[in-house]
Amino acid sequence: MVRRVLGLVFLVLAARLYGPAQVPPLIDRELLFGDPEISGSQISPDGRFITFLKPFRGERNIWIKGRAESFAQARPITADTVRPVSSYFWSLDSRYVLYAQDKGGDENYRIYAVDPSVPGSPVPPARDLTPSGKIRAVIIDVPRATPGEILIGLNDRRADLHDVYRLTLATGGKKLVWKNEQNVAGWVADTKGALRLGARQTADGGTEILRVAGDSLVSIYAVSPEEECSPLRFTPDGKKFYLVTNRGAATDKTRLELFDIETGTTSLVEQDPENEVDFSNAIFSDLTGELLATVYVGDRLRVYPKQQQFARDWDRLRKLLPAGEISFGSSTLDESLFLVGASSDVDPGSMYIFDRAAGTVELLYRSRPDLPTADLAAETPVRYTSRDGMVIPAYLVLPRGVPDTNLPAVMLIHGGPWGRIYWGYDPEAQFLANRGYAVLMPNFRGSTGYGKKFLNAGNKQWGIGFMQHDITDGVHYLVQRHIADPKRIGIYGGSYGGYATLAGLAFTPSLYAAGVSYVGPSNIITLLSSIPPYWAPVKKMFDVRVGDISNPKDRAMLEAASPLNAAGNIVAPLLVAQGANDPRVPRSESDKIVAALRDRGRAVEYLVAPDEGHGFAGRDNRMALYTAMEKFFALHLGGRYQASVSSEVQKKLAILSVNPATVRTDTAARADTAAPEAAFRPSAIHPGTQHLTTSFTMQGQKMVMNTVRTIAAFTRGGRKAWRVVDVTTGAMGGGADTVDIDAVTVLTLHRSAQQGPGVLELDFTPQGISGGMEMRGKHIPVEVRFTGPVVSDNAGIDVALCTLPLRDGYRATLMMFDSSIWKVREMTVTVTGKDRVTTPAGTFDALVVDVKPKDGGAGKQTYWITPGKQRIVRNDAEIPPSMGGGIVTTELAK
Repeated sequence: MVRRVLGLVFLVLAARLYGPAQVPPLIDRELLFGDPEISGSQISPDGRFITFLKPFRGERNIWIKGRAESFAQARPITADTVRPVSSYFWSLDSRYVLYAQDKGGDENYRIYAVDPSVPGSPVPPARDLTPSGKIRAVIIDVPRATPGEILIGLNDRRADLHDVYRLTLATGGKKLVWKNEQNVAGWVADTKGALRLGARQTADGGTEILRVAGDSLVSIYAVSPEEECSPLRFTPDGKKFYLVTNRGAATDKTRLELFDIETGTTSLVEQDPENEVDFSNAIFSDLTGELLATVYVGDRLRVYPKQQQFARDWDRLRKLLPAGEISFGSSTLDESLFLVGASSDVDPGSMYIFDRAAGTVELLYRSRPDLPTADLAAETPVRYTSRDGMVIPAYLVLPRGVPDTNLPAVMLIHGGPWGRIYWGYDPEAQFLANRGYAVLMPNFRGSTGYGKKFLNAGNKQWGIGFMQHDITDGVHYLVQRHIADPKRIGIYGGSYGGYATLAGLAFTPSLYAAGVSYVGPSNIITLLSSIPPYWAPVKKMFDVRVGDISNPKDRAMLEAASPLNAAGNIVAPLLVAQGANDPRVPRSESDKIVAALRDRGRAVEYLVAPDEGHGFAGRDNRMALYTAMEKFFALHLGGRYQASVSSEVQKKLAILSVNPATVRTDTAARADTAAPEAAFRPSAIHPGTQHLTTSFTMQGQKMVMNTVRTIAAFTRGGRKAWRVVDVTTGAMGGGADTVDIDAVTVLTLHRSAQQGPGVLELDFTPQGISGGMEMRGKHIPVEVRFTGPVVSDNAGIDVALCTLPLRDGYRATLMMFDSSIWKVREMTVTVTGKDRVTTPAGTFDALVVDVKPKDGGAGKQTYWITPGKQRIVRNDAEIPPSMGGGIVTTELAK
């Protein structure tokens, strides 16, 4: 009853504000944010089939039809019921459809292959081509010369680096092409599929291009941290490659050059004829290797044909297709047929088959045929001047049917932050405009595409600097032009846009009446301390563009720019949305700001999707988010609101909604997914000897250590105990690490370690940990007060884990003393699945066990533990970013 009354109140308010006849009707949320009827189409290389994405069994899946068949005759070829398929491609021999999928948004993508010719019930079987445990697979190249093989990158050996493999699609067999020990972040192959170039970050944060020379890499081009360079594509003869660069003091905007491998020289191909923006893209013929056109994106897309036939094709398409932007999709192998898309700011787009020889287009489908495009609002490019005189490009969307004055407004902030807003159909902007809000989308400094001066002006300018000032001055732009009511302005964004929302509410608290933070970080220090391991090769970029947390001056600046530390300033109501499995912005970032506001009695709402990561991919999760956001802004800004909510979305909202009162105020908050305290089984410990090998990379050099671990019973102070002794030899010299473990409680009693001139002695008591370190005659005391059960790191936690009743779905928490930071940390133990792992000792079927700090910081470990008589056969441990980042891998040797 209350919900029905509130809906009537909102409708009455809307009628009073706008009048009954002027405003377009409310567009149903489902038409804007539900899955499109058809999307993501591709034509098979042989031209016989059309594949596309369409919901099947509640999730977006891949469908196929013959080119001449109707869409009603199509059949699904994947049946994922947990997570939507977002991208796929055909193998060039037209035998397989390949797609990438992660689990719950964890971004550990695996590559799957489906043979559409195989009958299925209801779909053909999908083969996992990357069955190597928790890894992230990336596609490097799909060479025309080897249609049955592709080049992929796998971080199965080291979580922070991708080795290059040649993958045979028919069998799933992999052949190592390059073992990446050189911190290469990206690779480029030539037109024959040979690995030719790598790109990596230099020690100062710049970029370096490397030529593959046999078994080594040779540096051939480099730029400073304030510049950019990236290899684009090789010429057909393999002697040159196209290079995008803005190197040199006289060059502000990136341009296209041609790099001669033999001479090491470059020649200019083209720069923006209007000198407005960076070089954006190039269109090449995969058949001939010719450069067909160059692309730039200013306020709108600009295409410059470079080949006569393409120029004729482009002219035809502009005449035949609806007004707006034209995009090229897939083509047949002979390039006689292309899929081309046409869209605009008020049209989500249609897809056509373009027959180049006939010069005709055939409509395939409209992605959202039921969307009332006549009711959508125009997106207008605008400019405003920030407080220091810098001109900020932006896009403005105003609601239709009402005067453009004194409107409620929403600042819509893009993520990245190293990206930008483009002209075109934006469902969020249209949604807000239809609800009566003026929407401003600024490309604040630090956004890409406008030259290096504009980009670098955003370096270390988060929150209290000019990146946020540009957003604030956008609000002033709306107010000064009487577009916006200064008392009814909101701010919303995802990722960096979520951070900017928090920063706007914390650092300019009188400016906004409400804010929505979507997967946004609240503490820059913890954000930078917990970046995904596969970002390690580009970590220095964050030091340059955000700030270096190991530099005291930068750290102080980042502390001041963290909204969490200014939570007391936030007075406007806040809605926070977070994915529980987000690998980029951990859930703790949202937990902390919600708890901080709750403790201060501020208005805060909280949504957590347990099956999502950095953004909501699932349809029902999306619909729940936008339903909550619409109601939230209507309540606090006075816009229109669609009162009707489907039962499915209502159920999803109930699942996602977290009562702020249940969010724990400590940083270990996981109220709705809390794991029980670990219950150790002392009878699972057995005496014995293990031989282990440990490998890691430090300062570009691979280090290998060998360890002999012995476990033996003994008595300590009259108590039965186990003594675990690790004796290590290797490149860093010898050492010994001894941990005494209580035979009844499995808790650590004492630890002593010696490595070179350093000696560590620690006593573990019910009152805490005490002792110290001797290093070259200097004593460093250790005194950590803590009451409760604690195990040490290294052997202490290794032995404890093997006493737990591990099984599928098992979760527990334990307290571990982390000797790298001298703190006791609460760790979550989770069995994430099963895997077959090979070590020097053999091949084992194992449970995969993640051990993560609940404070969201670095220090995650992954164990492979055999079931039954549990023993560790492999362990991957994160090296903290402050120590250079990377992974230490320890394996059972014999």
